[in-house]
Amino acid sequence: MTSAKVKPEDFDWNDLGFAYHELPYRYRAYYKDGKWSAGALETSATIPVHEAATGLHYGQQIFEGLKAYRRPDGGVNLFRPDMNAARLNRSAKRLMMAEFPEEQFVEALKQVVQANADFIPPYGSGATLYLRPFMIGQGPVVGVHPASEYVFTIFATPVGAYYKGGLTPTAYVTNEYDRAAHGGTGQAKAGGNYAASMLPGHEAHKAGYSDVVYLDPRLHEFIEELGSANFFGITKDGQFKTPKSPSILPSVTKYSLLALAEEFGMQPEETAISINDLDEFAEAGAMGTAAVISPVGSITHNGDKHVFYSETEVGPQTQKLYDRLVSIQFGEQEGPEGWTVDVPLD
Repeated sequence: MTSAKVKPEDFDWNDLGFAYHELPYRYRAYYKDGKWSAGALETSATIPVHEAATGLHYGQQIFEGLKAYRRPDGGVNLFRPDMNAARLNRSAKRLMMAEFPEEQFVEALKQVVQANADFIPPYGSGATLYLRPFMIGQGPVVGVHPASEYVFTIFATPVGAYYKGGLTPTAYVTNEYDRAAHGGTGQAKAGGNYAASMLPGHEAHKAGYSDVVYLDPRLHEFIEELGSANFFGITKDGQFKTPKSPSILPSVTKYSLLALAEEFGMQPEETAISINDLDEFAEAGAMGTAAVISPVGSITHNGDKHVFYSETEVGPQTQKLYDRLVSIQFGEQEGPEGWTVDVPLD
C-alpha cells in the first residue's frame, strides 16, 4: 500500500511490517533568507527539489525517527521527542545546515499525529505510528559549500516490528566494512551513513545474518554499532554495557536504557567493548527507535561464532528491560519525569 487513498480499514494492525504507507498529511517548513517559515500541514507526498540542491549532490541530508504510541486509555504518547529535536540540531551543526527550533519541532510532531490520528494503531496491537522528520539542503549550489535554503518535513506511517522476529534472537556477523570514518559523521544521523551501510547489510543478509556488527574504523577491534541500531551487552554478573565512541550515533533508546538499567541496579556503563571479549556477556541486543530492543543470538567474527544466552529465546535481563521500556512508551507504567509527551486528539 503506497497510495494516498489508503484507509484505516485497509490495515491489519496485528500484522504490520516496517514499511512506508502514504498517509494524508505531513508537515513542512521552509528556510530562506536566514529564517524558518511558520510551517504547516501539506497533502502532497512530493517535494520539488532544485537540480542543484546540496541535498542531491553534497549530502546535506539529515533525519530523525520516533513513534507515537496508543495508550490503554485511548490517548497518545510521544517518547522523549525533545531528545530527537536536540539530536537533529547536532546533526545540522555537523553538516552546516540550518538548525530547527526545538519547540517548533515538537509541535510539528503533534500536528502530524493529530492530522493522521485515524492511522494510529490501536493499543494492544504492538504497532505504532512511526514519524520521520528530515531536512534537506534545497537551494542551488555548484561549489562545495552549504545551501542557503532548506526544507524540513515530517511524514508518518504505521509500522510493526523492524526485525521480523521481534524478540526472537537473530544472528549478526562482522566484516571488513566501516560504518563511518574516525572523525567523520558517525555521530550525526546523516543520510550518507546509511547509504554506506547498504552494501554490507545486503551481503550479511545474503549470508543468512540479520545485519552487520560494525567495528571501530581505526583498529577493527571495538564494537561500534549493529547495522541501524546501537549495541548492548549484559555481563555474566548482570552489568549493562554499551560501546562508547565518537563515531556512534547517540541513540535515544540507548540513553533511555542506560537510565532504566540504573533502576534495576545493573551498573550501566558506556565503555569500549572489544570483539574479542564476547565471552564476558551472558546476553546481548540491538537497541533503537525502530528496533526497540532486539536480542542478539550470536555474533560471528572471523569465522568463529559466539552464542549469547540463546539463539531461540530472549534472555531474562533483556526481557526485563524491554518490558519496562515499552510499558513507559505505551503509558502502562510511569517513567522518569518528562519522558512521555501527551498528544491531545480533541
